[in-house]
Amino acid sequence: MLREYAQGAAQDSVQPVADFLAPTVPVSVSVGRFKKYNEKHRFRIPETKRGMGGRATELTFTATDETYHCDPFALDFPVDNLEELESEDLESILEEGATLIAEVAGLAHEKLVIDKALDAVGAGVDKTFGANDDPVDIIDEQILNVIKAAKYGSLMGVGVLFGANAFRKFKNAEKVRSRFIVGGNHSIPNVTPELASSLFLGQPDTRVSYMVFDDAPEGKAEDIKFVLDDTVLVFARRGNPTRRDPSFMKTFRLAGNFMVPGSYIREDGRVEVAKFDWSEDVQVGNTTACKRLNIG
Repeated sequence: MLREYAQGAAQDSVQPVADFLAPTVPVSVSVGRFKKYNEKHRFRIPETKRGMGGRATELTFTATDETYHCDPFALDFPVDNLEELESEDLESILEEGATLIAEVAGLAHEKLVIDKALDAVGAGVDKTFGANDDPVDIIDEQILNVIKAAKYGSLMGVGVLFGANAFRKFKNAEKVRSRFIVGGNHSIPNVTPELASSLFLGQPDTRVSYMVFDDAPEGKAEDIKFVLDDTVLVFARRGNPTRRDPSFMKTFRLAGNFMVPGSYIREDGRVEVAKFDWSEDVQVGNTTACKRLNIG
């Protein structure tokens, strides 16, 4: 029962931006090969026609392909024997531990995914969403660039991820607001990510990241910042990626082994520790399939 609860809690706590940027690829072994694409090694559609008596093209992994390695992760939730004596329901205590661990693990994973994405995509291009700029056309241009970079046709989706301040500037831009006119007057709705998606080419899945972090060193006054802030990422993605497709990012996880619960007794016998283990590896699969805009 605890295993089912823990895995359910883990799924509920998967941060939407992390799964958006780097969807999960379930794998059968913790170490294996995957295709990584860049300017030198581009995705190419293989020849599928077979000559009479000839061999078919084989989809294989080679020594030049990259290796994923699902490293172990773990968090423990100690339960003192006194808590067990005071509670008639130990199961509820352990379920609470699973929920807390899943939430913290989800936040840590999202921060890791965003940091890797920004590191892979580089400095990006500076843009403004001023009165003379058309934010929709600026992003449409990058959507087309991403589709060409992925070279996967209609099988590949596109994601648009706004930082919090970038989306504030987008939704209040004059040429976004002017698109909504009723009876000769501007009718300005609340421009949601879903509404923004309807304005872009192909109606790509559009999200906003509101994740924050404290940029101040230990012992100093807090300095809270958004992890993306004024950044927009336009990238190739598949909701269910594979080890070969040319989407931007992926998270490799051992199939059926996410947030595996267990328990052990400390050496002094006073504390029972609920332990939760999982393994994963976040990888950038296609460095060319993401475009970064810095909105001034």
